[in-house]
Amino acid sequence: MRKLAVSILLLALAGCAVYYGHRLDDRYGAADPSRYDRPSPAQIDLDYWRDVKPVLDNRCVVCHGCYDAPCQANLASYQGVTRGGHKEKVYDAARLFATESTRMFFDAQSNAGWRRKDFHPTLNERAATPEADREGSVMYRLLRLKRARPLPAGADLPNDRYDFSLDRKQQCPAIEEMDRFEQKYPEWGMPFGLPGLSDREYSTLTRWIEVGAPYRDPEPLSGAHQKRIAEWERFLNGDSLKARLMSRYIYEHWFIGSLYFDDLPGQEYLQLVRSKTPTGRPIEVIATVRPFDDPGTERVYYRLRRMVETPLAKTLMPYALNAPRLARLKAWFLDAPYEVTALPSYAPETASNPFVTFQQVPVDARYRFMLDEAQFTLMGFIKGPVCRGQTALNVITDYFWVMFAAPDVKNAEAEADFLAKEAKNLNLPAEHQSTARLLSWLQYNKLESDFLKAKTRYLHERFGAHNPPVLKTLWDGDGRNPNAALTVFRHFDSATVVQGLIGEQPQTVMLIGYPLLERIHYLLVAGYDVYGNAGHQLATRLYFDFMRIEGELNFLALLPRAARQGVRDHWYRGASKQHIEHFRDTDAFYAQETGIEFKTRDPLVELYGMMKAYAAPVSSPRYAIASSGLSGAPLRNLAELSGIRGRAISHLPEASFVTVRDAAGRDYHFTLLSNSAHSNVAELMGDDKRRLPDEDTLSVLNGFVGAYPNAFFLVNAADLPAFVGAVGRLASEADFRNLLSRYGIRRTDERFWAHSDALTNAYRRWAPKEAGLFDYNRFENR
Repeated sequence: MRKLAVSILLLALAGCAVYYGHRLDDRYGAADPSRYDRPSPAQIDLDYWRDVKPVLDNRCVVCHGCYDAPCQANLASYQGVTRGGHKEKVYDAARLFATESTRMFFDAQSNAGWRRKDFHPTLNERAATPEADREGSVMYRLLRLKRARPLPAGADLPNDRYDFSLDRKQQCPAIEEMDRFEQKYPEWGMPFGLPGLSDREYSTLTRWIEVGAPYRDPEPLSGAHQKRIAEWERFLNGDSLKARLMSRYIYEHWFIGSLYFDDLPGQEYLQLVRSKTPTGRPIEVIATVRPFDDPGTERVYYRLRRMVETPLAKTLMPYALNAPRLARLKAWFLDAPYEVTALPSYAPETASNPFVTFQQVPVDARYRFMLDEAQFTLMGFIKGPVCRGQTALNVITDYFWVMFAAPDVKNAEAEADFLAKEAKNLNLPAEHQSTARLLSWLQYNKLESDFLKAKTRYLHERFGAHNPPVLKTLWDGDGRNPNAALTVFRHFDSATVVQGLIGEQPQTVMLIGYPLLERIHYLLVAGYDVYGNAGHQLATRLYFDFMRIEGELNFLALLPRAARQGVRDHWYRGASKQHIEHFRDTDAFYAQETGIEFKTRDPLVELYGMMKAYAAPVSSPRYAIASSGLSGAPLRNLAELSGIRGRAISHLPEASFVTVRDAAGRDYHFTLLSNSAHSNVAELMGDDKRRLPDEDTLSVLNGFVGAYPNAFFLVNAADLPAFVGAVGRLASEADFRNLLSRYGIRRTDERFWAHSDALTNAYRRWAPKEAGLFDYNRFENR
């Protein structure tokens, strides 16, 4: 009976939508999805790029960008605005079958194409009259709704009427459903749960919509940009088998990049795409789910396509192209003495395994290519194609260091032979494409176990008593490259990778060599499909468990043999017994003694200090609070803040931006990262049950770290001692609310947008090539 009632209700709602659609057709004519496919000149002095886009970016895109935008309404480009919204969520961990991908600029090339994929318009696609453009536009009516019903008074918003959880049930009304939406949710105008637009901003957007949302193409790229693009496309489209295999390898690593020429002005980014057409002809993009999927054409051309979307902090992957990099690529891949006799297949079972596909390319070339921008490589599984990285990120600790094994030219041939023999054991879940069985990960448990047995034999041969691991086993960045040492901060389902070893004692450390680095990329970036089914997502998550533990055991091999098991057991307190012996027994993984001489009774802390000193020559001080320009008492106060430990930290958000204002009115910006401690991160469920709040720590960093701020604080320098004291005394939610009341800028604060703009501008000044818009979907309501 209940099912029947629900069915009747759904039919009634569908009938209402159809009825209202007919009413719109009667009043304004039939919808024409192609209306916005062609640029239309503005009839008034209102320019999209000069006037409209800044408002959209700073007030709308801060919540509506990438796949995790509510209702898939990605407003970071004009094409995204006209595409509209969708009722289906991209992120669905319970999906039984892979769903159709909906990537901007790939999966449809016109608004009619998006309508066939069930996207509904947010702009009016009927008659081009002011009335029709107002009443037939979802965007206009949501803006008007907010104007009529501003935020209710109060410090925070009532949870029974405002749900800001990531997995909340979304309301994604098409224009046919707007009457009902306005009646049922009168407080849900846009921007949702944030202050409304200013009079000027509101007038700009509503006038633009009323006159038909006019648009012109962006100004063409400069001659210097076009010349560089042609130069790089010539390099990437050589005709020899060697050049073609090189370009395929580069593409499968760069496809997520925001490429730019670091000696040319402006914030112009390019995307490397596969095309059916060569340089000199319009790009015909080959839109496959993965970069190694069969392109369906005999010859692939690698083209640099201009990115017109607004740069977002959560997706921006800057990668500089310049003459020195071009020279290194030529030396590694083209000038090196090796031969390519045939191009590899695109069959999923081989294309998903880089150790098979690129076996003809020297291991040393592949590894040096990835090390050259190791931060970019690791950042891929956090930003990359997914925007929201919880599949990988609930399997890492909140705060850990990463260093890399030094390339070993002497043993390169032996390593290549080892990888060739073990290639089948290095198969990855993407061989099943996007729809995998829920228990498919079990086969990889067996493969990983066999691989580790072989790796142990290989390590004992390479690092025997005659050649034990020492500090020089670690890559030193060749004395110039800051990618040699990295720190990863997890913020629940997002994370940040920064250069340098931040802090003194991380929660764990990973030591990564070529096979592990390559597998991380092909598991979590090249081979991962955010539209895949539950089996694909589960297999990916559980396989990354293997890789995390392997990287940690690599690091533990640097410790005295007698100390390794104790550190490993501390990192995995209360964890279920590992099925793979090499993961639970450090001697099974590597039983030789280290070559590092230790002088204290705490070799782990001593090793941390050695690593920091080893990485210091290539480490930047940009995140040190002393680099902020503050001095004296305020600097000492911040140092005291970073020393707070324990339960007080558990009441803070994951990531907060703190602005310190001195007596002269100058602002200094810092990031507070709450590093939540867990007994282990080896379990799929029960994250809260493994929390150890007494071990929480706080990182205070200069500048901006993280794409999803949870809170803003504005503190006068003279008030820093009181602020630090209040943080140290946090013991309840009420204490935190009091802290916010004194120093915070809540989402309801009338200062919110002005402060947001100030932070965005400061970020762009501090990191001009890395800065993108922050995302406020995780901004807390407390």
